[in-house]
Amino acid sequence: MPELPDVIVYVESLESRIVGRTLTGVRLVSPFVLRTAVPPISAVEGKRVMGVRRLGKRIVLALEEELYLVLHLMIAGRLRWLERGAKPPAKITLATFQFDNDTLAFTEAGTKKRASLHVVHGQAELAVFDMGGLEPLDADLKAFGERLLRENHTLKRALTDPRLFSGIGNAYSDEILHRAQLSPIALTHKLTPSEIERLYVASRTVLSEWITRLRKDVANGFPGKVTAFRPEMAVHGRYGKPCPVCGAPVQRIVYAENETNYCARCQTGGTILADRALSKLLKASWPRSIDELG
Repeated sequence: MPELPDVIVYVESLESRIVGRTLTGVRLVSPFVLRTAVPPISAVEGKRVMGVRRLGKRIVLALEEELYLVLHLMIAGRLRWLERGAKPPAKITLATFQFDNDTLAFTEAGTKKRASLHVVHGQAELAVFDMGGLEPLDADLKAFGERLLRENHTLKRALTDPRLFSGIGNAYSDEILHRAQLSPIALTHKLTPSEIERLYVASRTVLSEWITRLRKDVANGFPGKVTAFRPEMAVHGRYGKPCPVCGAPVQRIVYAENETNYCARCQTGGTILADRALSKLLKASWPRSIDELG
């Protein structure tokens, strides 16, 4: 799922292309993607784009007359900028937005169809999509710490809870926790002040570094390779590969459709965390420490 750095770069790329432009038409290739009926989708046609913003992991196109298009890419949704005359990709296109210059295609790979489009009118309706999470790049240490300690959760859950922090998901939470050298299952209420500060600094540093990196990759183009798995990442999606800090193999915890990646040596004092599926299967053979792996 595109997270804060990816969504910011999407927003910036869209701003330079569509702000001030007129949305001349919307074509729903897959009608299910539209999750609202009032206002009708036709209400946005002929309206000028006043701005583009990020709302958590959502992208908001602000139009004239306080109309808003709210796009949630979810896991497999992506945006593609099509120059005049180019055709949208077959089979995976959900909707196209025709502007008076070129076309924006909203796509989704796979069959689960989770990506969504909402049309809302007015700030009050738009505010429904605001989960209330703290913006990690705007907060000071005090605000960050207060938000972190609001509830007693594991660090992984706290960072990815949109009610607590805005825009952080599975990928960047792994990178932040590795940078902070903290266990993904450490409880927030047991953190020391110095650990909270490490997490705060790591959050800001990791997110800022990736925003800079993605901006450089895109340059004057449009984001074309938005993925949660990048070879430059330290641990996320790198199970079994060497940690760039200590060289130990990256470990993982698999749950549902998500996976937490971490370095046992850097983050958990050498302890390999139990995986619900594998640790039950292997039982006594489950390695307890990174050293047992040989």
